[in-house]
Amino acid sequence: MPKVQRLAEKLEIKLEADVKKKVSAYLDSIRCYWRMPVPFGYGKSGLDYEGCLCGWFFAIETKAPGFWLTPRQRHTAREIYLSGGAVFVISSEAGLDAFKRWVNKCQRVSAEHAASQ
Repeated sequence: MPKVQRLAEKLEIKLEADVKKKVSAYLDSIRCYWRMPVPFGYGKSGLDYEGCLCGWFFAIETKAPGFWLTPRQRHTAREIYLSGGAVFVISSEAGLDAFKRWVNKCQRVSAEHAASQ
């Protein structure tokens, strides 16, 4: 493997790790259940994060800026979406902001529902 390609792969891994740190920090700051499934090759594939917020299931795939989902990740994301879950691909602050808006909406709807009971 050429040296330039190895350096590019290391940079991609570092950039994706930076995105994961931001996503994990945000998830820790809100009241929700979340986990990062560990891929072992057994069972069904998942995305980087799976969680539940106010009764709604979500999945997040983090990517280094400029990268997109693999075919397997696209298939998994589609299955989750078609099953009623929310799916987010986060590679930048804009992606994280979109997830935060969804979180705020879920929390608002949940609070309105609780107040009407």
